[in-house]
Parts: sequence; C-alpha cells; structure tokens
Amino acid sequence: MSGKQTYLLAIDAGTGSGRAVIFNASGEQIASAQQEWWHKPDPRFEGSMDFDVQGNWALLSRAIRAALEKAGLRGSDIAAVSATSMREAFVLFDREGREIWACANVDSRAGREVGALKQSHPELEAQLYAESGQTFALGALPRLLWLKRNLPDIYERTRRIAMLSDWVLARLSGVIASDPSNAGTTGLFDLKARRFQPSAMSRAGLRDDIFPDCVETGTVIGRVTDQAAEETGLAPGIPVVMGGGDCQIGTAGTGLVKEGDCAVLGGTFWQQIVNVSPKVTDASMDLRINPHVVEGLNQAEAISFFVGAVMRWFRDSFGAEEVLEAGGEGDAYALLEEKSKAVPPGAYGIIPIFSDVMHYGRWYHAAPSLLNLSIDPERSGKAAIFRALQENAAIVAAQNLSRIFKLSGITPDKIVFAAGAAKSAHWAQILSSATGIPVVTPVVKEATAFGCAAAAAVGAGLYRDMPEAASAWIRWDQGFEPDTAHKQIYDEAGERWARAYALQLQLVDEGVTTSMWKAPGL
Repeated sequence: MSGKQTYLLAIDAGTGSGRAVIFNASGEQIASAQQEWWHKPDPRFEGSMDFDVQGNWALLSRAIRAALEKAGLRGSDIAAVSATSMREAFVLFDREGREIWACANVDSRAGREVGALKQSHPELEAQLYAESGQTFALGALPRLLWLKRNLPDIYERTRRIAMLSDWVLARLSGVIASDPSNAGTTGLFDLKARRFQPSAMSRAGLRDDIFPDCVETGTVIGRVTDQAAEETGLAPGIPVVMGGGDCQIGTAGTGLVKEGDCAVLGGTFWQQIVNVSPKVTDASMDLRINPHVVEGLNQAEAISFFVGAVMRWFRDSFGAEEVLEAGGEGDAYALLEEKSKAVPPGAYGIIPIFSDVMHYGRWYHAAPSLLNLSIDPERSGKAAIFRALQENAAIVAAQNLSRIFKLSGITPDKIVFAAGAAKSAHWAQILSSATGIPVVTPVVKEATAFGCAAAAAVGAGLYRDMPEAASAWIRWDQGFEPDTAHKQIYDEAGERWARAYALQLQLVDEGVTTSMWKAPGL
C-alpha cells in the first residue's frame, strides 16, 4: 500500500486481550491483530489480579507488528497512534518513570480495606461519590490503602499513578499523562472540574502527590521514541495521542456526542449509557457517573454483569450439538438463536437469574439460576432457554435505562446497540421491543478501537475534535422499531423477574446460596 494515504493506529488493552487495529482516514478498518492474555493472581494475596506490564507490552508490540504486516504497511505509514483500555486498572511508576506495580480491573484484593474505610470514614464514600460519580466498588482508593498496608515499599516508591491506556502511551512516548474518561474511574477525580482531586487521598490518610497531568482525549502528548520504535515496528517521531477508557471512547465512536444520546454496549458485560450534563448526580448511588471523552459531558452508566459470559456458558454447557453442526463455536450462537426464533416472546415464562439491575452503592448478585422451568422439553429445552437469556438481557437493560432516563430527564429517540451482541439482528429487535425505543446498529460493531482511531485522527489534525470525527466516520447498518405487543409481554416478564430476583437475593443474604459476584467489602 502507498504511504501517501493516511493511516491511524488504535491500541486496545482489554480485559482478555490486547489488539492493534489500523484504520484509514475515512474510518475504514484496514487490518487488526490480537494477542490473548489473562491476569494472574499473586499467590500471597487472596483476590489479587496482577497486570504483567513486561509480558503484556511484548504481546502488544507483537500485535502492532502483525497488524502492520497484514496491512502491508511500514511503520512510517502511520500518521498517529492512540490507546484505549479496560477501565479501573492502573499502573504505578517510580521516580524514573518505570513501572513498579499494576493491577487489572478484576482485581478484588482490597475487600478488607473497603470495610475498614466504611468503618473509619463512614461518610467518605458518599462524599466522594457526589464529587467523582464512583463508589469504592471499583475504585483505586481501597487498593492504594491495601498497598500501604501490605506492600509499603511499593507505596513509598510510587511517584505517579496512571491508567492502562496511559501506560501504553507512556511505553510509546515516555510521557506519563492521563485523560478524564479513564482517570475518572479511579474515584479520585472531580467530575465537574475534570481533574484529579488530591483531597480524596488525603481524607483517607494517603499521599496526595502521585497524580499525572490530565489532558483531553485527542491531545498529542509526545512522539514514538527510538526504543518504542524498535520494539513495535513503528517509526520514531509518530505523534502519540491521548486516548481514553474503552466504554467512553467506544460510545463516542458510535456517535454519542450530545446530551441525551444513548447506547447499549453488548459484550461480556452489558453497559447501558446515556450522555448527561455535569450537573446530574444520583442521590441513591445506584448508577455510575463517568467523565465522557467529549468535554462538557458526563455519562450515566449501568452495568449488567456477565451477559456475554452467560451466553458462552450456555453454549459450552448445552450447545455441543450446535457447535458440531455449525462447525465452530461462534457459528453455534447463530444456530441456537435461529432455533430460538420459533419460541414465542416470553419464552414460556422462564426466569433467568444472573445479573441484577445496578445498585452501585451496594452491588451484589443472586446465585446463577433458571426459574420456572417446565418438564415439557419443548417449553424448557435449549431453544426456549436461549431465548429467555436473550430476552432477560434486554429486560435488565430496559430497567437500567429507565432509571437513567428518569435521572437525566431525557428519553432518547433511539438507542445505539454496539459490540458483539449487536451482530445479532434478532437481539437488537428484542432490545427495541423491551425498551419501547427504536434501536440502530452501526456498521462497525466493535466500537472501542474505532473510537480510539478517531482520537488519533483528531491528534493528527484530520478533525477538530471527537464530535467532528464521530460525525464524519459513523455509518449506520440497520434500524429496528419496537413491537408494542411484545413490549407488553416483556414488561410483565420484567415485573415477575424483579420479584423473583429479590427473593433470590434473600437466599444469598441467608447463606443458602452463593452470590454470582459481590463488590469488595460486602
């Protein structure tokens, strides 16, 4: 390919893999490469989940080289590079800018510290939530307190904290900086001022001098160093552009750039997101409020746990016949869904118990269950259960969204459905009917890398800002209108599900069953 064209590189450090994706100046994906990884626990510490900065940088470097090779490009053909990552995960650096400790977002070692903070500072979580939109459940504060108690040498040597996307950019440029969208998930960030709040640390008896500079998404922070060029195959001097958190940068990539815009990202977890004014907060602490990558906007977010993982569990546990028939694990989903289309809406009253609606301040789930099964194989066979699982994901999303709409005072005219689940037109239709709102799917379903490339395009000077880049790049695939008759069925099913879920939570509270997931400290 000719170097006369403009190419942009997006690096995505996700929960289960690292990816390098190359786009052209029109937002068309040219090539991608992926390296799977997982995060190992430190055997000394229960709940720990470390992030291997050395090993995972080697994997990302390999992915970058592979993507360049697939695209037939030289490193010098890339006009700008940016990075996105899973949120909540962070890296600590010493005085020389070297990584000395890192944890993944799934790290839960600080449960005891959450309890201690709530006991010693009973008002602190609510105060910090009002300022940051975050609770202790996923925040950095308890983990930093854990470090002070358990690894004091690491704590004392720390000079900077940064997020995983920031770490990727630091590896490329040597510059440690952060952006509001990902830094905001630490719980140490002021939503209105869009900057770190050192007082969040000092109020908990922690050091308040470890924060990096914070710049907006799309800002050039440095250039690819000679060392990074040697490791990745990129050319020295390429602009390195601030990226952001995977959810926020992904929704910007799907066109969510105005107040009231709404999306459902259907991956391993389902995220229900609405752009809101910086004035919006949730007195109940049920919802999460994050800084958006677009200045002047925040996002109200609710998370449905393990939706994609539940579908995978069902396929792996009960879909061996479909895997064999379809000739592949991915194709088995389509075959199971095709069979489930013959099942009437409501799935014969089956009630899946997996993710609850979000209660951020007291966040836990019932034991995984399937209720109200029949001994009639037609009414409780694979097809019926598969449809029930798809419908339940949409019903939980609808209930989460209705709470966000009530909080924001805005009901959108459409929902953007993206990520892996959006590849299913059937599921998109169910979501439209369950919410009663039209649903649209973008051409590029995997929105995270797409939004990251848009940030690189802003840094390269192709667009003024993220809204302009998103407007230029977004292309719609399909649209779906709600079926009012089906909505009535899903509303009734949602009422029965909510009642059943509350009773299932009682069984967890009584120690009869085991929660699917609990936030640290509960």
